[in-house]
Amino acid sequence: MFEDDYGEERLITSTKSEYDTEENVLRPKTMEEYVGQEKVKENLSVYMAAASSRGESLDHVLLYGPPGLGKTTLAHIIANTMGTQIKLTSGPAIERGADLAAILTNLNEGDVLFIDEIHRLNHAVEEILYSAMEDYALDIIVGKGPSARNIRFPLKRFTLIGATTRAGMLSSPLRDRFGILCRLEMYSPEELKQIVTRSARTLGISVDEGGSYEIARRSRGTPRIANRLLKRVRDFSHVAGSSTVTKEQAGRALLKMEIDELGLDDTDRKLLRAIIEKFNGGPAGLDTLAATINEDVNTIEDVYEPYLMQLGFLARTPRGRICLKGAYEHMGITVSESAKKQLTLFGDGE
Repeated sequence: MFEDDYGEERLITSTKSEYDTEENVLRPKTMEEYVGQEKVKENLSVYMAAASSRGESLDHVLLYGPPGLGKTTLAHIIANTMGTQIKLTSGPAIERGADLAAILTNLNEGDVLFIDEIHRLNHAVEEILYSAMEDYALDIIVGKGPSARNIRFPLKRFTLIGATTRAGMLSSPLRDRFGILCRLEMYSPEELKQIVTRSARTLGISVDEGGSYEIARRSRGTPRIANRLLKRVRDFSHVAGSSTVTKEQAGRALLKMEIDELGLDDTDRKLLRAIIEKFNGGPAGLDTLAATINEDVNTIEDVYEPYLMQLGFLARTPRGRICLKGAYEHMGITVSESAKKQLTLFGDGE
């Protein structure tokens, strides 16, 4: 079992961090270079080709799914394909309506405006965005009280691309104004292997097929994590004096980073161990669980749980979180009799 350490920053978190300084270099420029998300790529290619043939800007696009899957990359590819410029911002960065107005009035015909974390727009800014998306106009209130009047300022046609990890937090009026909705799915190890191989070539790293796959299968279905692990494995290989990253070297390096065969790190194992040992396998309330492992509720919900649920290790129930049989097997812990009854009720018994 790996040692506990709350102080270390997670290497395998899918949110962007200081480890991702070369992300722009590794970003593919065309749909052909972009690996995975075949259904999304196919549909977007059709929509862009149709819009281009009509001489129109692409309809507004909402990209949603877990972090690190390539939403920003897709936005750049859309802008490149449509032959337009892209302006990048985020929901929290647009604090006032004036900030949004300044951005919108500086867009040229057909430009792409990418708003990351669009679910975090404040309500006043969001209301201004409605008319901008629907009518390509800004409604500005001039004056106060009885003398106040509305002035409509026309905008050039643009494409808004919104990205969010929490589509359920978008208000219905905002969500309904997107003509194209694309859900990004987690990647398979085979797809991630292609990404690792491409990234290694771009960064000048020599890695064989076994090394690429070893990194890929521990990357939690996320390209950002795969690229991050590739760079850290390269460091271990370089210090060891090897010119090529092999399967064995990658495995040893990842073990030193406390990342196991399924891509779980010590934080994931803390979460599972807390439910199994302190709550007898569950159910454990989210707030109680967060306090137990000294972690933020939203971080557990958005970062840790999705992958554990995908592996079939964790389940969300109305009463709380439950560890499933696969979690016990992976952690090497015997299922207690009372936990067996709970699993049977949940349909995961023997």
